[in-house]
Amino acid sequence: MLQLPLNLEPTTANLEPRTTNVEPRTLNPEPGTRNPPNPVLGTLVFVRHPRARRYLIRVTDDGTVRVTIPRRGSQREAAAFAAREQAWIDKQLRARRTNNGVLDSNDERQKVDRELIVRARRELPPRLLELASAHGLTVSRISIRNQRWRWGSCSRSGHICLNWRLVTMPDDVRDYVLIHELMHLKRMDHSPKFWKLVAAACPQYQDARRWLRKAARA
Repeated sequence: MLQLPLNLEPTTANLEPRTTNVEPRTLNPEPGTRNPPNPVLGTLVFVRHPRARRYLIRVTDDGTVRVTIPRRGSQREAAAFAAREQAWIDKQLRARRTNNGVLDSNDERQKVDRELIVRARRELPPRLLELASAHGLTVSRISIRNQRWRWGSCSRSGHICLNWRLVTMPDDVRDYVLIHELMHLKRMDHSPKFWKLVAAACPQYQDARRWLRKAARA
């Protein structure tokens, strides 16, 4: 069994609406009134709410700055309030742009991972069976998995599980992992006798092990 460390932690932003107790003055805008995009504030949307008691600013995920106007408030006061809160709005817009960038990056990463998993299922089993045949071994079952802490594993029944990430490795490193698991069909331990089996089947296995250690640290 070969192990590896893999850790991915998501990040989130705490985004809260901004309110004010500015005294309302006149009645003006219709619900949903939209101002042209402002290079600093973003797109302002004014929405009157009959039960609102104060002005409220909320920045939506698409970058729209939504300003709620209280029953006796005015669009002028709402715009002035938004201008006074420019620094806060800019902070929210930057946070959302950053979060959207992370989401886009994650989506692309997941797409690439899915393609690699398909490739792993296509390439790894035939290569494992080829090596098994070369060493006179029989594999009862092969699974390709998203293992977080192992490059591969082998059960006493001859079931070998392989990490799909093996397809991203150099061929000699990949083959070492496959041979390592195949040798467990002869010895289910990591004793000196086991490593002698590995060395006989894969003379350059120490180089592959060093590569894996560096990859795990990276």
